[in-house]
Amino acid sequence: MPSRKSLRNTLRTNLLLAGVVALVLVFLSAEQAWSQNSQKPNIVLIVSDDQAWADYGFMGHAHLKTPNLDRLASESLLFRRGYVPSSLCCPSLATILTGRFPHEHKITSNDPPSVPGLAGKNFQESEAFQTGRQRMNQHMQAVATLPRVLKDNGYLTLQTGKFWQGHYSHGGFTHGMTRGDRHGDDGLQIGRKTMKPIEGFIDTANQENKPWMIWYAPMLPHDPHNAPEKYLQRTRGLAPSETVAKYWANVEWFDDTIGQLMQILKDKASIDNTIIVYVTDNGWIQDPQSPRYAPKSKQSPYEGGVRTPIMIRWPGKVTPRESQNFAHSIDLMPTILKCVDVEPPDSLPGIDLLDEKATAARKIIFGECFTHNANNLDVPKENLRWRWAIGGKWKLIIPNPSIEKDGVLELYDLEADPTEEHNVAKSNIQLVEDLGEEIDKWWPECSQSR
Repeated sequence: MPSRKSLRNTLRTNLLLAGVVALVLVFLSAEQAWSQNSQKPNIVLIVSDDQAWADYGFMGHAHLKTPNLDRLASESLLFRRGYVPSSLCCPSLATILTGRFPHEHKITSNDPPSVPGLAGKNFQESEAFQTGRQRMNQHMQAVATLPRVLKDNGYLTLQTGKFWQGHYSHGGFTHGMTRGDRHGDDGLQIGRKTMKPIEGFIDTANQENKPWMIWYAPMLPHDPHNAPEKYLQRTRGLAPSETVAKYWANVEWFDDTIGQLMQILKDKASIDNTIIVYVTDNGWIQDPQSPRYAPKSKQSPYEGGVRTPIMIRWPGKVTPRESQNFAHSIDLMPTILKCVDVEPPDSLPGIDLLDEKATAARKIIFGECFTHNANNLDVPKENLRWRWAIGGKWKLIIPNPSIEKDGVLELYDLEADPTEEHNVAKSNIQLVEDLGEEIDKWWPECSQSR
């Protein structure tokens, strides 16, 4: 019979072996998790700011040179008929981040309700403004966001550039530049002054062996149109006016930053294991006589305000080609999540843009435009100016009579009339009725007789 000492030694040996086995299992589990994370694709979401849908070389502009974006387009699945729902920065960016229409995420406007007697800086420093912004921030915190879902699945996420919802953490980002100003504060330096935050973030993610996402939304070509002189020297001799030349110079400046971004990815990351997605937040047609935007662009429901190219680059996974189907910014969140094997929230209205059957089956898209300053931060329909839809070549715009008091139903044949000059609603009554019914089904709360 074994002695008591022998039994103790045997027990000690068995416990030691069990401990070693447990440590090995923990190590293997950690190694497997690291391996899985290291193989997950990285993500770069590029968001241009205030740029018309045709203002690119690859979209056929006669004068603009955008070689870096042209190259990206040639390497991507390119949707020339891409759209955002609203032609205003804050709600459009919120849609990209949440995958929801503005009336769903409730961030419909750039700013809270106006206060009589207060304007500009005085309004922005008022208690009413700050309270309103906090309420808008709460709307974003109340829903799933792309950065938050990615963070929950092992990603580090970086915010740079435009971001309206206060501190970057309100959007679910793990890292960021914006601390809480109206639309970006320190984040607005990206592209215009520096790219170092992106380089440092990728270094951090590499050190932690984690996949990452970058939100690159520089305030370009957004005004101020103050591109360095080297860009203006080229565009000044081609543009019809100085204001147009300055806007074009900003477009080419923005394109150069895309080249810088791509070089950083080549130097510091596995660029072929990086999904790059491109969209513009809203359009901008430069007024040739003033620094402002022309009609039928920003803040409007017309193509100049809501149309944008949409691109997805992922070498070896996405075949470069052009699609004739619709793409929409509501599609970006579900598309990206599907790419990284994360199931999107069930309630998202968008589709996976890499699913050709799904994009081919969609025959109509919708959008909505709202007041710059909200009338009611919690009731989207009280801020509504227009709802719109495109079915095939036909586009219907329905004004909200309580705000657009002189508004009329507008119907355009986008094939014959791409700049929307000839309203043919009165001669196509049945088509107006049919498209109007589809719009009412999409957002029934605002249905109205026509």
